[in-house]
Amino acid sequence: MGVVLALGAALAYGLSDFLGGLLSRRASPWAIAMLAQLVGAITVTIAAATTTSALTASDLGWGAASGIGSGLGTAFLYRGLGGGQMNVVAPLSALGAAVVPVAVGFGLGERPGTLTWIGIVCALPAIWLVSRAGSDVAAAAGRAAGVRDGLLAGASFGLLFVALGQVPESAGLWPLALGQWVAFVVLAVGARLVAAPVRAAGSQILAAAGAVGVCAAVATVLYQLAARSQLVSVAAVLTSLYPALTVALAAAFLHERVNRTQACGLALAVAAVVLVALP
Repeated sequence: MGVVLALGAALAYGLSDFLGGLLSRRASPWAIAMLAQLVGAITVTIAAATTTSALTASDLGWGAASGIGSGLGTAFLYRGLGGGQMNVVAPLSALGAAVVPVAVGFGLGERPGTLTWIGIVCALPAIWLVSRAGSDVAAAAGRAAGVRDGLLAGASFGLLFVALGQVPESAGLWPLALGQWVAFVVLAVGARLVAAPVRAAGSQILAAAGAVGVCAAVATVLYQLAARSQLVSVAAVLTSLYPALTVALAAAFLHERVNRTQACGLALAVAAVVLVALP
């Protein structure tokens, strides 16, 4: 069941990123990110209010940590994308989001089976390959900045996954709701610090941004549920396969060509899922 939930989280994150990318072409990416985060926070808060929980200070602390990771990860990601380094930032951020939980999980004593380890080994390069948008690279200085932002974003998203993996089922969804609000504050502060321009957006774009937020919120909830019934290292790696759906949707609806590198990544992603899902 944990594998299914993690893959569901990957699908929801992939859809969220695809829609968010489309909207960012018509409005300020920071405005879209903050609005989506706000809607996500409201959605999770409403869901949390309908569930019972036995909260502890530790649970809320992990929830807040997840929000810091989510907010910082999104901020570094947008800074890198804003610098035109998508080919560098996107794969590194997704890869970091998978590697950090694997390393932390191993340090905490998680020991996946042999087939699962092989699946993880297949998934890590798959995440990188699927995210590659092409062979063009920018100047060395710009590429170095993209590497920096990609690594920082990946480490931050890794913190999000690790923190949520420490929240017990008894805590319900309140730690996650707190994390969503913390992430919104972090994004708002980040936009203020970089003086991000906010272009006016029509009602249709605002509604679509809300849908992005709901998708992201659903993805985060599914990941937390997956981490409760599966090793954090496995749940994080499977969830980090989300770029595969983004690439597939772009190919289907925007007629973007899937290059050979991405095709290899998609094949590895399928192999990884099959290996991890085997008993």
